[in-house]
Amino acid sequence: MNETLEKRHMGLKASRTISNTIIYIILILMSVIWLIPFICIVLQSFRVESTWQVGYVIPKQWGWDNYIALWNSDFRKWYFNTFLIALIVAVLQTVIVLCMSYTLSRFRFKLRDGLMRFMLILGMFPGMLTMIILYRVLKDLGLTQANAVPGLILVYVASSGMGYYVSKGFFDTIPKSLDEAARIDGATRAQVLTKIILPLAKPIVIYTILTAFMGPWGDFVFARYVSFGTSAGMNVAVGMYSWLQLDRIGQSYTMFCAGGVIVAIPVTILFMCLQKYYVEGVTGGAVKG
Repeated sequence: MNETLEKRHMGLKASRTISNTIIYIILILMSVIWLIPFICIVLQSFRVESTWQVGYVIPKQWGWDNYIALWNSDFRKWYFNTFLIALIVAVLQTVIVLCMSYTLSRFRFKLRDGLMRFMLILGMFPGMLTMIILYRVLKDLGLTQANAVPGLILVYVASSGMGYYVSKGFFDTIPKSLDEAARIDGATRAQVLTKIILPLAKPIVIYTILTAFMGPWGDFVFARYVSFGTSAGMNVAVGMYSWLQLDRIGQSYTMFCAGGVIVAIPVTILFMCLQKYYVEGVTGGAVKG
């Protein structure tokens, strides 16, 4: 009897080892395939023997020429615009989303359910449907082309409250008895949110900050629609796209690769440092969301 159980246990252990090995091999292959384009971009950014697209990946001559040229170009202005937009939007959008989520999670008022359904349904429509009217409004306000930075910030922040869903689901997992105890002790609603709820909701706060930062950082379609024609109002995506035009790609391809590396660095560092909280925020917000 014991021998039979031991053999069965060894068989299960062997099958588990084989299945895990196969899964790891598949994951490694997927990772390699996923990383190949990024590795190629990094290698091309250090190629100095030619600025054209070539048929090989490993440079024949290595150097920092492309990064130096990048620093002396309009890239610095584009990078500053992008960072400024992403930073302001991350702060304002996080405040709005967390306040909206806390309100919908803790308060019960007339038309609350109708408001939530309305925002969910409205969020199902693609943002491109509003591009023409948004551009018309921004143009009338003088917030396009050279003044596109404040215009983009206004658009990105305007509908922030509609992104309440995940954060509200996380707040629902925090017991309401904490709010009631703090209110009995004399705390205001603002104090309950800032001193009790937010410290317990650190993962969802970081998740909200990351998602709010990533949206403007990688936006191209709407940014190009608003900031066309002048370099002063462009972000990095729109500015670097201009280097890929037929009349410029021959002189700017390797510099474009160097710019791609520089743009990816902040986001990569953020995700590596905050990945734990990002995952906790997503999973925690999905429990009751």
